[in-house]
Amino acid sequence: MSTRPNDTPQTLIDQVRDATASGRPLRIAGGDTKAFYGEPVAGDTLSTRSWSGIVNHEPSELVVTVRAGTPLEALEAALADKGQCLPFEPPRFGAASTIGGVIAAGLSGPARATAGGVRDYVLGAQFINGRGEWLSFGGQVMKNVAGYDISRALAGSMGTLGVITDVSLKVLPVAPAEATLVFRLGQHDALEQLHRWGGQPLPINASCWVKDATAPDAPELLFLRLRGAVAAVEAASERLMQETGGVRMDNAQAGPDWAACRDQTLPFFTPSSAELCLWRLSLPQTAPVIDLPYAQLIEWQGAQRWLWAPASAAMAIRSAAAAANGHATLFRAGADGAPGVTRFDRERSVITTITQRLRAELDPAGIFNPGRMG
Repeated sequence: MSTRPNDTPQTLIDQVRDATASGRPLRIAGGDTKAFYGEPVAGDTLSTRSWSGIVNHEPSELVVTVRAGTPLEALEAALADKGQCLPFEPPRFGAASTIGGVIAAGLSGPARATAGGVRDYVLGAQFINGRGEWLSFGGQVMKNVAGYDISRALAGSMGTLGVITDVSLKVLPVAPAEATLVFRLGQHDALEQLHRWGGQPLPINASCWVKDATAPDAPELLFLRLRGAVAAVEAASERLMQETGGVRMDNAQAGPDWAACRDQTLPFFTPSSAELCLWRLSLPQTAPVIDLPYAQLIEWQGAQRWLWAPASAAMAIRSAAAAANGHATLFRAGADGAPGVTRFDRERSVITTITQRLRAELDPAGIFNPGRMG
């Protein structure tokens, strides 16, 4: 897949200029697979789906430049053909997911704690600001930024800073070896083991602790994924199984399970009641067990914890997260939309000030996804 790098997204630019002139807000969308994430947005839809294609891929340089409307599946297939991947494992939430949505949402998959997040792999970006100007920041190498690194600020901005059109990403080779180990451990013991292993030279790539809440007698299980050189993965697997009594899964079974964890299609992510909300707790990896009476799934070696709870539990959940030096996000609202409950926890005042100034500079009329981030 290739495109002409000299093309201009004139249709998108014209739509932004028209919206600015009339003061109409724009709801920026790619595949619209993450419309549930963040506060609801009203306005005319600006779709980036037609602006798609891989502009340039240099396998030897580990860099790819791609247009925002490119389907994530298409990009990952092109990278896989060259033995490469996006190490942060962006979740899909649907086949229509686009790379622009990946950057704007800033969400990462199971490997986030060891491989890094979305913004760690953004080298440069082009986007349309609120004045209808097509701007370019960063480039296609790691050390190229003087001044503000706006391209990385776009990661997780939820479309509130501008319309992302193109992005250059660092990619990595697919690891030569992989193994998934399973241990029967309660939550406290699982976290203790993860903290202990984290201080050792082990090729740990991802972890997931879960208990099937629909089956009272189901075991509590810790899944651990190792990736790296063949010798390192094999040696670590044997050692951990001997020390902790785990078993090794077949990769043909483990692979789809990790993909389901990434895309939230595991049984855990199906609510037992339509009124329940999915909460995401972002905590230090060393945070202890959070004493809340709700089913949990724990990733990122303890740093990301999911739980199902009613919207009425917002204060208790956010207080528990704050006590552990973290914060809580209402990731998916229940059937009633959780009225009166904000999706995102309150930011620190200094972050709010910086964010407001940046938005005022890039989108002075406030037309891009107004209110999406609260």
